[in-house]
Amino acid sequence: MELRSWTEKDLPKLALLERACFTEPWTTEMLKEEFSKEHAFGIVAEAGGEILGYTCGSVLFEDAELLRIAVLPDYRGQGIGGDLAEGLFETALALGAKRVFLEVRASNEVALGLYRSRGFEKTRLRKRYYAGGEDALEMKKELCPEEE
Repeated sequence: MELRSWTEKDLPKLALLERACFTEPWTTEMLKEEFSKEHAFGIVAEAGGEILGYTCGSVLFEDAELLRIAVLPDYRGQGIGGDLAEGLFETALALGAKRVFLEVRASNEVALGLYRSRGFEKTRLRKRYYAGGEDALEMKKELCPEEE
């Protein structure tokens, strides 16, 4: 498996991956809009020409945001999500970030396990954040803890 930066040619495949992974998937147009933003970046996990997962984020000054992370269901539990998260952290650091923020569904135990294993801590609860009224947890990870 290889991690690499996403390209515009990847967007249709990423839209398919979104539909396989999320109840509220981003469309190709939504991905294209994110891809075109000045501060956005994305990483894909690829093997044999197949995209197994991806992550995207943005960096503005010293703050990064993990916007999306997804792994195809057949490839979950193999460390791909963790590798994608680490790739996002490395990219964010290289772009000047000192910390990463995210929001996650309070009920998403798999994602919460991944984020906690990578050093994220809960910063606050956002009531009824998602469609349908589900709460979100806002989480933060310090990329440069020695500078605190």
